[in-house]
Formats: sequence, C-alpha cells, structure tokens
Amino acid sequence: MGTTSFLNGARALLRVRNQLARECLAELLAVFVLILITLSGSAQMVTSSGTKGNILTAYLAGALAVMVAIYTAGGVSGAHLNPAFSLAMCLLEQFPWWKFPIFVAIQTLGAFISAGAVYALYYDAIRHYSNGTFATSGPRETASIFATYPADYLSLSNGFLDQVMGTALLIVGILAILDTRNKGVPKGLEPVAVALLVFSIEVSMGSNCGCPINPARDFGPRLFTYVAGWGAEVFRWVRGKG
Repeated sequence: MGTTSFLNGARALLRVRNQLARECLAELLAVFVLILITLSGSAQMVTSSGTKGNILTAYLAGALAVMVAIYTAGGVSGAHLNPAFSLAMCLLEQFPWWKFPIFVAIQTLGAFISAGAVYALYYDAIRHYSNGTFATSGPRETASIFATYPADYLSLSNGFLDQVMGTALLIVGILAILDTRNKGVPKGLEPVAVALLVFSIEVSMGSNCGCPINPARDFGPRLFTYVAGWGAEVFRWVRGKG
C-alpha cells in the first residue's frame, strides 16, 4: 500500500502537464532514439572494417530507427524528427510557424546528445580503429560515423540537387502515406511504411552524400564531432564542393 502510494505520488509529481513541454520532450526522446540506432549502425560498420556490418546493414539500421522513433513520439509530438518535415507542415498550414524554431532546436539538440551517447558506446572501438587519431579523411577516418560527407567526385550543385531531391521524395512519400484519400496503410503500421520509404531512398540515393535527408541528423552530430576532437575540419569548405 505504501509503495503504491509513493509511486502514484511520484508519477503525479513528474507528470508534465504543459502540452508544448510534452511535445518537446517527446521529440527530443524520439530524435535521440533515431540517431542512437542510426549512428550505431554506422559505427559498427566502420570500426569493424566491414566484418560486422556493411552499407546495407547501416541503411537498414537507419530505416528501422525511423520506425522506432515514430512509434516513440508519434502520439505526442507527431514525431517530426526532421526540420525539413516540420517546415513542410508549416507550409501546408498543419503546424504553427511559432513552433518551428523550437522543434528545430529540440531536434538538433537530440541529435547532438545522441551522438555523444554513440561516442561513449563506441569510444574504445573508435580509438582502436583510428589508432587514437580522430580524422575526417584518409583510410582510418571516423568522422563519417557521425555525419555525412560528399563523395570526391561530387560538385556543389550536384550535391545540392541530391539533397533537395532526396528530401523532397521523403516529404512527398510521408504525405502520401498519411493522406486518408489514398489507399490507406493499415492503422498502426504507418511507421513501418515510412521506414520502408526511408530505406528505399537510402539504397537508391545514398552514394553521393550518404543520404542524410535531415538537417538535424547531420548538423547535430557534426557539431558534436567538432567539440569532441575532430576539429574544424568537419566543417571544411572544399572548393567547388562545399
């Protein structure tokens, strides 16, 4: 009886009643889950030199991470997870503009914190693989675990087109899945359909830039690598490529 009363009291004390705060916490947790699984898939592939994962398993981890993240926060915040999606919702007048900068900040913060968690989880593996040197290029680079970098052949204009097209396809696909006028996805399986959409984009448009299609997913972890020891090189400007 005493334990039950204590738990009920603690639950009531910790309950967040403000709707905006609930949405922000849900979005933060969902992005944390998304990036934790996504970057861990990359870390396992890179630090094992491909023996415990490959590009396909990394893409699959990223797609399944989207599914888990949507199930985590979909009922509270809508699980935007992505500033590009939040912007699209604002343009379609389905999301208030005043919430947009708040969601972008929360999404970026969640990605930054999650990158730190992956860094801690794979710290020994990263140090062992890189011989203790945090590099952004070369045969033992590890920066690509956290952020995406353009292929050597890619021009700035082609890279811009790559990201615009990939992100646009993501937004159009999500809107089509959620549109009740279309052939509906069985209720409760929408996150699965979105995960398959993400996977299809990754395996078809991933070679140019690594297919981030999410500004928060790329900038948050990139900022973490900057402060964690990879240095300003993670924000390097390569002439003609960006």
